[in-house]
Amino acid sequence: MGVVLEVSQQDFRSKYTQTHRITRALLDGFFGAIATHLGRLEIGSALEVASAEGFSTERIRPLLPGSARLHASELEGRLVTQARVRNPQVPFVRESIYRLARPSGSFDLVFALEVLEHLERPRAALEELCRVSRRWLIISVPREPIWRILNLARLRYATRLGNTPGHVQHWSSRGFATLVSEFADVRAVLRPLPWTVLLAETGAGSRNFRGNGSRLGSSNHGGGGSRGDSIAIPAIW
Repeated sequence: MGVVLEVSQQDFRSKYTQTHRITRALLDGFFGAIATHLGRLEIGSALEVASAEGFSTERIRPLLPGSARLHASELEGRLVTQARVRNPQVPFVRESIYRLARPSGSFDLVFALEVLEHLERPRAALEELCRVSRRWLIISVPREPIWRILNLARLRYATRLGNTPGHVQHWSSRGFATLVSEFADVRAVLRPLPWTVLLAETGAGSRNFRGNGSRLGSSNHGGGGSRGDSIAIPAIW
């Protein structure tokens, strides 16, 4: 993944295995935002990049149309093995986000969920994600500074000022959308606490886009995936 910590030292699974109701509510809001983005698209194929143990793959799969084919990839072999066990119907490949063994434009949609904050070269990763995507990207990162504030509120990583180990990049919603706009057209930004979940278009047209115009609004997503009120994107940056 091109991260500072060794991949095996990082904790990708605890938020999915914790049973605390607040954690569950936050994750429901996160995947609710993804569902909102997906509800506006027509998808026949999708790729999740850097899927870790496959917990997110397991949540994404039922959100896609039944006819859509989902593939996934992960760098570390140990995690690929776990992901395959968790998602036996999804083909997994071991590969780097910086060099995906996929033809250009081979998937309608590419996911990169909670990945870019771990990377030393996020622009190189975005370039590769755009290469593989035929049209759409759904990308998420922690929303700063709220991510670190919430960590400090629960007395986590105080000596690191709330920064989660392995997070080497930090973006506000506006800052992240600005970065992605260097590579693709940002169509919608949702902010389920405490993430930014962005939909971007890599293709030239918008014939399959069922939003309210070529540039959608953004909303704060609460727990449980409720939509909230849309507001113009510039108003939240």
